[in-house]
Amino acid sequence: MDAQSQTLPVPTLAALRSRVMGISGWRRAVVAIGAGGLSALAFAPIFAFPVLFLTFPVFVWLIDASPGWRRAASAGWLFGFGYFFFNLFWVGEAFLVEADKFAWLLPFAVMLLPAGLALFWAAAAAVARAFWLQGLGRVFVFAIALAVFEWLRGHILTGFPWNVVGYALTYPLPLMQSAALFGAYGLTAIAVFIFPAPLVMMADRKERLTSADIARASAVAAIPIAALCLYGGWRLSVPEAFVPDVKLRIVQPSVPQREKWMAEYQRRIFDDHIALSLANPKGEKDSLAGITHLVWPEAAMPFFPLETPEALDILSAMLPPGTTLITGAIRHDPPLGADRHLLPTTKTLNSILVLNEQAQVEAIYDKIKLVPFGEYVPLESALSHIGIEKLTHGRGAFAEGVSPRPLMTIPGLPPALGLVCYEALFSGDIVQSSARPGVLLNVTNDGWFGQSTGPYQHFHQARIRAVEEGVPLIRAANNGISAIVDPYGRALQTLGLDVRDVIDSRLPQALRPTVYARAGDWMLVLVLTVFAALAVILPKLYR
Repeated sequence: MDAQSQTLPVPTLAALRSRVMGISGWRRAVVAIGAGGLSALAFAPIFAFPVLFLTFPVFVWLIDASPGWRRAASAGWLFGFGYFFFNLFWVGEAFLVEADKFAWLLPFAVMLLPAGLALFWAAAAAVARAFWLQGLGRVFVFAIALAVFEWLRGHILTGFPWNVVGYALTYPLPLMQSAALFGAYGLTAIAVFIFPAPLVMMADRKERLTSADIARASAVAAIPIAALCLYGGWRLSVPEAFVPDVKLRIVQPSVPQREKWMAEYQRRIFDDHIALSLANPKGEKDSLAGITHLVWPEAAMPFFPLETPEALDILSAMLPPGTTLITGAIRHDPPLGADRHLLPTTKTLNSILVLNEQAQVEAIYDKIKLVPFGEYVPLESALSHIGIEKLTHGRGAFAEGVSPRPLMTIPGLPPALGLVCYEALFSGDIVQSSARPGVLLNVTNDGWFGQSTGPYQHFHQARIRAVEEGVPLIRAANNGISAIVDPYGRALQTLGLDVRDVIDSRLPQALRPTVYARAGDWMLVLVLTVFAALAVILPKLYR
């Protein structure tokens, strides 16, 4: 008996599809939110992406059961709410750092942020339903719609592209290399097709499944994933190369966030950075011998260093000849004068400072992507009246730096692209000019989010920027995760959460521009165009 004639017993998948499509009321909400929530297991630090082969078919079947766009939108919102709630629950940790001031906002933050982001998935489901097809064609439509709205989520109102679905196809390391071809958004389109497709295809069979049916359905996902892994294995076979005459030291002080901006701890925090800087990873004092570049995290000094002559004198005494300090810092522009008064035009900026051995400024980068409610409050004049203020230190909003994002000229390093904190999330939008960087420089805090999944996800997404651009990443974090990442996304050295230590490392060399570095999100357009063509050409691929 050949494989075509072999049959498998009762078509339980078709029964499951019918069961999902038949639920209503609160049970429908529980199933949709639960499936969306389980989907969060696909991302860092768990990386259980096979769960999406089970959860995303539920999303498709919920749209199948929707007679119109309104019910489809409801299904999309419920699924999206579960997805974003379990991906972003750690946001609540930030409101407990100063619980006396902000704890009352915690329920609103952990519920309203997922609820707002889920609107994008509601819109995607509604649009998909409007163009719904039969058979495999509807999975292409589903992938196109959700990928477009994931791109919009990363761009509308400054964007918040945390854990776009494409990150599910960036682990393990060989699979991560596909970001060099498609970027996070192109991978999102691919992921949203291949994860639901096998079960949807099998569940659509009205008669008993044959071995050939299962093989054909499995191949729809297995072949693309295998091809991406083979490409990744080939890409990783190239020998590593390093920038000559560069030795980095990254300092991770692990300052408790609650103490960060208390005046009584300022000197201790500053002295702690100095002490860590002067010793190697073994704890042996070496006074920075042989170190060319010392890197401190975001807002490392809990004061305005350029307006604190004593601090600059100490830094000058610490830095040996030929050593450059790269540090996150807050600053005023213009700096405060002797009278310490702010001018009407004075801006407060979250910056990266480059200081030479005399503690003189060599270069500055000012953050251009500010965190809503973290670094500024939208409609601040109105919301401040009901007690809503930004979480970060001091009253008043930070100002945006100069756009497009400029490269930094740092002695001894290739052209550097500064990224402060969550600026590393924005796939396709970090390099904003024709000039190509030779290194990505990401300073961050992440102390706001404790031991949650947030810092792991933040680090993983920063690694993907290195792969997309083919450029190494230097990452200095206050509480972790600090690392040296090569242009293939390999973390050559890391410091985990709440580890108080330093990294000494060479700097990997950048690669030639990747496909994605050249084409950007036109790769998403290419994938969507191919999917649209297949949706039209292959609507009756199977019954």
